[in-house]
Amino acid sequence: MAIRKLILDDFFETEAFTLIGIHCTIEDYRLAYLINKSLEINLNRKPKDIDNCNLHTTYSIFEWEDQTQLVTWNLVSNSCKVKSSQEATASNSLFNSEQTNTKTYHLVPEYKKVNYLLKIESELNENKKKLILSKILNISQVVTAYAIDTELLKSKDNLIFN
Repeated sequence: MAIRKLILDDFFETEAFTLIGIHCTIEDYRLAYLINKSLEINLNRKPKDIDNCNLHTTYSIFEWEDQTQLVTWNLVSNSCKVKSSQEATASNSLFNSEQTNTKTYHLVPEYKKVNYLLKIESELNENKKKLILSKILNISQVVTAYAIDTELLKSKDNLIFN
Protein backbone atom coordinates (compact mmCIF):
# COMPACT_ATOMS: atom_id res chain seq x y z
CA MET A 1 0.00 0.00 0.00
CA ALA A 2 1.37 3.40 -0.95
CA ILE A 3 1.74 6.06 1.68
CA ARG A 4 0.67 9.53 0.64
CA LYS A 5 2.10 12.66 2.10
CA LEU A 6 0.37 16.02 1.99
CA ILE A 7 2.73 18.98 2.06
CA LEU A 8 0.98 22.19 3.00
CA ASP A 9 3.72 24.38 1.54
CA ASP A 10 2.27 23.63 -1.88
CA PHE A 11 -1.04 25.25 -0.94
CA PHE A 12 0.10 28.30 1.00
CA GLU A 13 2.11 30.83 -0.90
CA THR A 14 4.28 33.12 1.16
CA GLU A 15 4.06 36.68 0.05
CA ALA A 16 7.42 38.09 -0.94
CA PHE A 17 8.33 41.40 0.62
CA THR A 18 11.35 43.58 1.19
CA LEU A 19 12.28 44.59 4.72
CA ILE A 20 14.63 47.42 5.66
CA GLY A 21 15.86 47.97 9.21
CA ILE A 22 16.41 51.62 10.21
CA HIS A 23 18.47 52.80 13.19
CA CYS A 24 17.62 56.32 14.36
CA THR A 25 16.46 58.07 17.51
CA ILE A 26 13.88 60.51 16.13
CA GLU A 27 10.13 60.21 16.59
CA ASP A 28 8.11 58.05 14.22
CA TYR A 29 6.15 60.90 12.62
CA ARG A 30 9.37 62.82 11.92
CA LEU A 31 10.98 59.78 10.28
CA ALA A 32 7.85 59.18 8.19
CA TYR A 33 7.99 62.81 7.02
CA LEU A 34 11.68 62.55 6.10
CA ILE A 35 11.17 59.25 4.26
CA ASN A 36 8.21 60.74 2.39
CA LYS A 37 10.34 63.68 1.35
CA SER A 38 13.35 61.56 0.41
CA LEU A 39 11.59 58.73 -1.45
CA GLU A 40 8.73 60.86 -2.79
CA ILE A 41 6.08 58.62 -1.28
CA ASN A 42 3.12 59.42 0.98
CA LEU A 43 3.24 57.45 4.24
CA ASN A 44 0.29 58.31 6.51
CA ARG A 45 -0.35 57.25 10.10
CA LYS A 46 -2.98 54.54 10.31
CA PRO A 47 -5.87 55.29 12.67
CA LYS A 48 -5.17 52.15 14.68
CA ASP A 49 -1.75 50.95 15.83
CA ILE A 50 -0.62 47.34 15.73
CA ASP A 51 -1.92 45.85 18.95
CA ASN A 52 -0.65 42.77 20.75
CA CYS A 53 -3.27 42.14 23.43
CA ASN A 54 -1.30 39.35 25.12
CA LEU A 55 1.63 41.62 25.98
CA HIS A 56 -0.35 44.89 26.13
CA THR A 57 1.92 46.44 23.49
CA THR A 58 1.18 48.76 20.60
CA TYR A 59 3.43 49.67 17.68
CA SER A 60 2.89 52.77 15.57
CA ILE A 61 2.39 52.14 11.86
CA PHE A 62 2.40 54.35 8.78
CA GLU A 63 1.10 53.09 5.44
CA TRP A 64 1.03 54.10 1.79
CA GLU A 65 -0.64 52.18 -1.00
CA ASP A 66 0.99 52.87 -4.35
CA GLN A 67 -1.95 52.56 -6.74
CA THR A 68 0.19 52.76 -9.89
CA GLN A 69 2.48 49.84 -9.00
CA LEU A 70 0.06 48.07 -6.63
CA VAL A 71 2.59 48.02 -3.80
CA THR A 72 1.95 48.75 -0.11
CA TRP A 73 4.64 50.44 1.99
CA ASN A 74 4.61 50.22 5.80
CA LEU A 75 6.82 52.01 8.30
CA VAL A 76 6.43 50.44 11.72
CA SER A 77 8.11 50.97 15.07
CA ASN A 78 10.08 47.94 16.23
CA SER A 79 10.02 48.67 19.96
CA CYS A 80 7.37 49.36 22.56
CA LYS A 81 8.03 50.35 26.16
CA VAL A 82 5.48 49.27 28.74
CA LYS A 83 5.48 50.77 32.23
CA SER A 84 4.14 48.76 35.09
CA SER A 85 3.82 49.94 38.66
CA GLN A 86 4.20 47.80 41.75
CA GLU A 87 3.45 48.78 45.28
CA ALA A 88 6.49 48.03 47.39
CA THR A 89 6.04 47.98 51.11
CA ALA A 90 9.20 47.96 53.11
CA SER A 91 9.00 46.73 56.67
CA ASN A 92 11.22 49.59 57.88
CA SER A 93 9.40 52.28 55.93
CA LEU A 94 6.73 54.54 57.29
CA PHE A 95 5.21 55.19 53.84
CA ASN A 96 4.16 52.97 51.00
CA SER A 97 6.26 53.54 47.91
CA GLU A 98 5.46 52.74 44.33
CA GLN A 99 8.06 51.35 41.97
CA THR A 100 7.66 51.66 38.23
CA ASN A 101 9.28 49.12 35.97
CA THR A 102 9.76 49.68 32.27
CA LYS A 103 10.02 46.69 29.95
CA THR A 104 10.82 46.94 26.25
CA TYR A 105 9.16 44.61 23.74
CA HIS A 106 10.13 44.22 20.08
CA LEU A 107 7.98 43.45 17.06
CA VAL A 108 10.90 41.57 15.47
CA PRO A 109 12.93 40.24 18.42
CA GLU A 110 15.79 39.04 16.20
CA TYR A 111 16.67 42.67 15.48
CA LYS A 112 16.36 44.34 18.89
CA LYS A 113 18.60 47.26 17.99
CA VAL A 114 16.52 48.26 14.95
CA ASN A 115 14.25 51.20 15.80
CA TYR A 116 12.00 51.13 12.71
CA LEU A 117 11.14 48.67 9.97
CA LEU A 118 10.21 49.65 6.43
CA LYS A 119 8.22 46.86 4.80
CA ILE A 120 7.61 46.98 1.06
CA GLU A 121 5.13 44.33 -0.03
CA SER A 122 6.99 43.50 -3.20
CA GLU A 123 10.20 41.68 -3.98
CA LEU A 124 12.47 44.43 -5.26
CA ASN A 125 15.46 43.86 -7.49
CA GLU A 126 18.89 44.71 -6.11
CA ASN A 127 19.21 48.02 -7.97
CA LYS A 128 15.89 49.34 -6.66
CA LYS A 129 16.73 48.14 -3.14
CA LYS A 130 20.13 49.88 -3.25
CA LEU A 131 18.51 53.09 -4.51
CA ILE A 132 15.98 53.10 -1.66
CA LEU A 133 18.70 52.34 0.89
CA SER A 134 20.95 55.10 -0.38
CA LYS A 135 18.11 57.63 -0.20
CA ILE A 136 17.30 56.57 3.37
CA LEU A 137 20.98 56.74 4.34
CA ASN A 138 21.14 60.30 2.97
CA ILE A 139 18.70 61.39 5.69
CA SER A 140 20.96 63.03 8.25
CA GLN A 141 19.01 61.76 11.30
CA VAL A 142 19.31 58.10 10.20
CA VAL A 143 22.33 56.40 11.74
CA THR A 144 22.22 53.35 9.49
CA ALA A 145 19.81 51.31 7.40
CA TYR A 146 20.13 47.91 5.78
CA ALA A 147 18.10 45.22 4.07
CA ILE A 148 16.99 42.33 6.26
CA ASP A 149 16.86 38.83 4.81
CA THR A 150 13.23 37.83 5.26
CA GLU A 151 13.92 34.13 4.69
CA LEU A 152 15.87 33.95 7.97
CA LEU A 153 13.23 35.69 10.11
CA LYS A 154 11.58 33.55 12.77
CA SER A 155 8.97 36.18 13.66
CA LYS A 156 7.73 36.74 10.11
CA ASP A 157 4.12 36.41 11.31
CA ASN A 158 4.46 39.64 13.30
CA LEU A 159 4.86 41.52 10.01
CA ILE A 160 1.37 40.70 8.73
CA PHE A 161 -0.50 43.99 9.12
CA ASN A 162 -3.76 43.39 7.23
